Amino acid sequence: MSISSAVPESLNDETPSRLARLRSIVGNQQSILLLVLVALIIFFGVRNSLFFSSAEASNLLIDFSGMAMIAVAETYVIISGGIDLSVGSTVAISGVGGAFLMQSLMNHHAPEAVVMLVGTLACAGIGLLVGAINAVLITKANLVPFVATLVTLSAGAGMALVFSRGAPIGLNPGAISWSATGVGPFTWLVLIVIAIVVVLGFALHVSRYGRYNFAIGSNSFAARAAGINVQRHIASVYVLSGILAGLTGMFFYIRLGSGAPTSGTGSELDAIAAVVIGGASLNGGVGLIWGTVLGAGILTVVTDGLIFINVQPTWNQVVVAAFIALAAVLQSLRPGVRR
Repeated sequence: MSISSAVPESLNDETPSRLARLRSIVGNQQSILLLVLVALIIFFGVRNSLFFSSAEASNLLIDFSGMAMIAVAETYVIISGGIDLSVGSTVAISGVGGAFLMQSLMNHHAPEAVVMLVGTLACAGIGLLVGAINAVLITKANLVPFVATLVTLSAGAGMALVFSRGAPIGLNPGAISWSATGVGPFTWLVLIVIAIVVVLGFALHVSRYGRYNFAIGSNSFAARAAGINVQRHIASVYVLSGILAGLTGMFFYIRLGSGAPTSGTGSELDAIAAVVIGGASLNGGVGLIWGTVLGAGILTVVTDGLIFINVQPTWNQVVVAAFIALAAVLQSLRPGVRR
């Protein structure tokens, strides 16, 4: 009697199914990222018990919210097959521009609610303008997204420094006080960002607009043949990215109580890292908002956690690079993502 015949038939049937389940778990990048996030929180909490304090939880959520907003914007762009390097400088120029306007209103003793509302609209408007410039450069001037957004990255960062003369603009204690209130560790600012992320997540994965985004990122020629106005859609994605970056500028203004020309420095790299760690493909057509949220959460926990255990901040980029490499390996294990 052969060895194979001696093995119960039911056991032979279970082995492939177990392997399939194991491969499915390994290939589910979001599940692994969630486990990694929980493990990191536990690790840093064990090393320093203050990491579990309510004050640190609030700080983590605020740091996470600032990164999540522009990471979600970058998710839309990357899934469409492009990239937006200008989100960081858009945060800076919109925060500075909005701060100038809000400072003028405060000098004229305008109500705090009016100041905040006008400032929010101003920041979103500046972001929209930057996004529109990116859209024109890409869809009309036929520049590749990398070059087009590199242009606006440099111009925006320079203009923020010129207009502010390198110093924060205005001081609004009322904004700082408002940013510290909320429900438990969730400040009102954090809750607003979470609501925006949830709405954009459903829009990407449920709406026709989101389906068009995936279709264009997967194969723009096939999308055009299917009747999708590819140029108009791509333009709208960069405008959306600009608006979200502008709102992030307002986020930093509320958190800091002023408009700082360096508030968005390096944000574009963190956003791209969060998207890639979250499972999106830089080739386009693949990605999840929830994966990006997990990627932003991991980066936030690592950045804050290393400070808590007295590791030099210069190691942050090394750790981030390791997570990006791990994400790339996990993505290669997922069926259907090789292009």
